[in-house]
Amino acid sequence: MNSTNYNTIIETLLLVSQEALTVTQLRKILNDNLSHAQVLQCLLEIGQSWQGKGVELIELANGWRFRAKPEMQIYLAQLNPEKPPRYSRAVMETLAIIAYKQPVTRGEIEEIRGVAVSSQIIQTLKERGWLDVVGHKEVPGRPELLATNRTFLSDLGLKSLAELPALSQLTELLATVN
Repeated sequence: MNSTNYNTIIETLLLVSQEALTVTQLRKILNDNLSHAQVLQCLLEIGQSWQGKGVELIELANGWRFRAKPEMQIYLAQLNPEKPPRYSRAVMETLAIIAYKQPVTRGEIEEIRGVAVSSQIIQTLKERGWLDVVGHKEVPGRPELLATNRTFLSDLGLKSLAELPALSQLTELLATVN
């Protein structure tokens, strides 16, 4: 089988998959006929073949997937006029603190925010699949240490936490929203 056939297979897998696929998963599906480097080369070739179209191949924290380019969003929103869930300011502040200060305890979040953090806020973020308990702090009561996860990064279209905007940019953005 030649590289064009592998590109077609990998492209098809990515287009029909509900989830992002890792290089390891793709290799396994292809019965390890390609090396890690060969699969990456196929992914790069596929990405290049989609240049100039409304869809792009991107690498996220949890693998590779196709997504619509941001400039297509205004058209896609008309397909499904349902509104995405809206989160309260308290939920978003809590999520931001966890994302930038992780791992962090609920008490540390409360200290930064200056108000109590409702159990419902933490539960909402856990149910959304954005938070994990990554351990317990070695202090009396052994509070949970909370951190964001790969789902959080992927939902935001990021590969790593390093791609989060700088706090100064976040402050400027919030000022324009208010």
